[in-house]
Amino acid sequence: MSRRRTLSGTAGLSPWKRALTTAGSREAADAVTPERSHVLNEPTVRMTAVRRLYEVSARMGAGRSLAETLQAVVEGVVNGLGFGIAVLNLRQSDGKFEVIAVAGSPEAREALLGTISAGDIFDAEFAIADKWGGLRFVPHERLPEGGEIVGWVPEIPIPSGADAWHPLDALFAPLHSSDGELVGMLSVDLPEDQRRPGQIRRELLEIFATQAGLAIDKARLTDQLLAEKARLEASETTFRMVFEGAGNGMATIAFDGPEAGRILRVNDAFCHITGYTPAQLVGTTFVDYLRDEQTGQTKREIEQLATGRGPYRFERTFRRTDGNDIWLGGTAAIVDQGKDLPRIILIQIDDVTARKDAERELRHHAAHDPLTGLPNRRLLQHRFNAALQRSRQTGRRGVLMFCDLNHFKQVNDKYGHEAGDKALREIADRLLTEVRHGDTVARLGGDEFAVLAEDIDGDDLDVLMRRIDESISKPLDGIDVPVTASIGLAVVSPYAADLDELLRTADNAMYEAKRAYRASL
Repeated sequence: MSRRRTLSGTAGLSPWKRALTTAGSREAADAVTPERSHVLNEPTVRMTAVRRLYEVSARMGAGRSLAETLQAVVEGVVNGLGFGIAVLNLRQSDGKFEVIAVAGSPEAREALLGTISAGDIFDAEFAIADKWGGLRFVPHERLPEGGEIVGWVPEIPIPSGADAWHPLDALFAPLHSSDGELVGMLSVDLPEDQRRPGQIRRELLEIFATQAGLAIDKARLTDQLLAEKARLEASETTFRMVFEGAGNGMATIAFDGPEAGRILRVNDAFCHITGYTPAQLVGTTFVDYLRDEQTGQTKREIEQLATGRGPYRFERTFRRTDGNDIWLGGTAAIVDQGKDLPRIILIQIDDVTARKDAERELRHHAAHDPLTGLPNRRLLQHRFNAALQRSRQTGRRGVLMFCDLNHFKQVNDKYGHEAGDKALREIADRLLTEVRHGDTVARLGGDEFAVLAEDIDGDDLDVLMRRIDESISKPLDGIDVPVTASIGLAVVSPYAADLDELLRTADNAMYEAKRAYRASL
């Protein structure tokens, strides 16, 4: 016998191997799990795996616990992919791993379930592992000689052949959340055909690992919802609506043949997320519901999916039956159904609209003034860069105006800052009304504003400046302080350097206008 490093907990997959050692032969393995005594052929593995995957998804959609769902994952791996044993480690908040699901041997389940390992338990394995897409395979020949014996190795005949599975080989599938965080580890051993798994079986194992990651994500979301419900003492009806809206949807789509691109099957969660009934979806073309954010996006994603490099992660806008767009996040993978049968795409989705809306809102806040809603200096910089590029391409000139409010300090002193903020919002609205479509009004801070206007000169510029000046000079609601504006100009031409230089030029011109205004009083 040779030593074997720990794969999970303090014994990894060893209890299964221990059971074999006790019996002393391969027949012992058959005695432990008689229902797995035959070797599945490849087409059977494919179809069985897809069927098991549907069963796992159904458990998730039925609101089962995390432990029940992950047990369904490992059982699906053993029964659907033809491995003798599967163990699933869940990563805890402190970084340690706990075995939460085991399939393939009652002895293994009794010995492993609930065991906890250090956070670096897999580091030594992965340091010498081959990368099979998202999987990590540790060949026995890379194990260092003379290592300490930890666990057990079965006394079984070692298969021959270049692709034979050695008793010391190991295969891992890291589990990731939707944002890429490592949340667990799925490890498998003892393939029934005694061979290292081929491409199809590897991809199916990755899909099971993806399903496990989604299950963990869903459980975390459930915990968050429960905590939020307790904290806010939300009504049971509201909580149930939020919880039920977090279901995982699945669908199959034809990839080959005359039906290519058409939806073949959907589950209840998919219908719930998208707003359609099965009758409305089945037979229609899936891409017809998608909106490309970039030209040719769908075509590129299909080409990438067709490379067969495991599950493809995506986030796309989807048109609901009510005409509104939602964001779907999920995975897609091509599944080979066997000889003479068309391949299908298996997709898994969740509604990530809330997260995408939050990201869009954050981007808006990063580029806009929180008081007036006008673009801030960051967004002004972005639009100036584009305007300068267009000016250099066309030779046309524009202007950058620097507007400073006169007497505005008196508004704050007399009426308070709340009234001053209201007045600033009113002035911002007036400026937006007076400028042309395509011009940018930005707030630089305090009572200073900027206006970027492209392709303007002569009389048109005079008219725009007069409109801006007159709009600011109108009496403010409930305020008797006569607020006016001093405006300085800088020309946006092909020879302009950068925004900072033009702002300084416009600022200096504004101060000249302010001195002239004060001299006229």
